[in-house]
Amino acid sequence: MDSTEPGASGKEPITDMNGDEPKPGDLIEVFRNVYEHWAVYVGDGYVVHLLGPDGSLSSSSTINLPIGKNNVLKQKLLEVVSSDEWVINNLHDEEMQPRPAEVIVREADKLVGSSRSYNVVEYNCEHFATELRYGNAESQQVEDALKIGLGVTGASLALGVVILALIVWKTRE
Repeated sequence: MDSTEPGASGKEPITDMNGDEPKPGDLIEVFRNVYEHWAVYVGDGYVVHLLGPDGSLSSSSTINLPIGKNNVLKQKLLEVVSSDEWVINNLHDEEMQPRPAEVIVREADKLVGSSRSYNVVEYNCEHFATELRYGNAESQQVEDALKIGLGVTGASLALGVVILALIVWKTRE
């Protein structure tokens, strides 16, 4: 092992719940109680991330401030993860070309200490991370939640139409 490789200094390598070691530019998905927090791995055990919606790193936090300004931080990955499970999840690599790792890291480092608008639907920590990796801000969590919401709304609407049709049919008899 050469001295620039992770673990060469005698430290244990940092690995996710699948045993994989992150590389600079990788997206990190942290499983919180009611949502997933996202960060970008920038090397040497650090991530850059948009602070969570309630301003804390606690694994017991819940979303209670969906809109506002939040800070971009650079912190130790294991500090951000705390006791939560996490994985490397470069979720759009099959359909989008990731930017070069050095560009992702450079852009992430430039944003450290800045304040960004936060909106749980329009621009959250996942949007922030995917924008750094792919140049395009997307949130699968939001898309999935909207699909579920639309599905529930659609099912409710369909049920209402059926009930209305039955009422109309019964009153014509």
